[in-house]
Amino acid sequence: MQSSPKIFPSIHQTTPGLASSFPAKYSMVPRRLLKLPAVVMSVEYRLAPEHRHPEAYDDAMEALHWIKCNQEEWLREYADFSNCFLMGTSAGGNITYHVTLRAAEAVNELEPLQIRGMILNHPFFGGIHRTGSDRDHKYCNLAVEGGSKFLEKVRAVGWRVLVNGCEGDPLVDRRKEVLKLMEENGVEVIGRFVTGGVHAAEMFDSSWAKALHAMLKDFSFLLEGDRLVMLIK
Repeated sequence: MQSSPKIFPSIHQTTPGLASSFPAKYSMVPRRLLKLPAVVMSVEYRLAPEHRHPEAYDDAMEALHWIKCNQEEWLREYADFSNCFLMGTSAGGNITYHVTLRAAEAVNELEPLQIRGMILNHPFFGGIHRTGSDRDHKYCNLAVEGGSKFLEKVRAVGWRVLVNGCEGDPLVDRRKEVLKLMEENGVEVIGRFVTGGVHAAEMFDSSWAKALHAMLKDFSFLLEGDRLVMLIK
């Protein structure tokens, strides 16, 4: 009997909160991901400035509940709900991170959907030096308001994480800080940082999109058994 493919919910953005799943420039990556043995889902959510955070996080979390409760044949017959990975690019990586923290607190509520980990591709965290509430808000500073406590829950449920970036991205240092924070809290995480490139290069350059696809295939735990993978844009 042929095994069921994964579902891959993914979030892609290059300008935080200003574009989600429909712009044509983002179609290159989903087309590549469709070559994986996975059911790939692209999540639409409310955008800034009309809708402020955490509404985008709320919508992405709602997508998980939609998958959990959905009775459509294409999901029930062809997807493995016991293996789901959350993935996000750029600001979508920020959303994926915070949705994963929420999901770690709601494991029982999401059954039979079982999340196995997250993939942060060029995640958008931080920026120029700031002060006051902008610097210390939990959406941009992951160490405040119990950030370590939430990561301990991710570690406890055994989810695995990939943080991907490139040295040509001015945000790369923030990615490395996120990687270090997860390592310090015992999360099973792998960091991959390549030379050159620009922020979210795979959205505009087919060679980078091809490299991202190859990286996901080589990321062995992503292809072990059957997986439901959620792609959040």
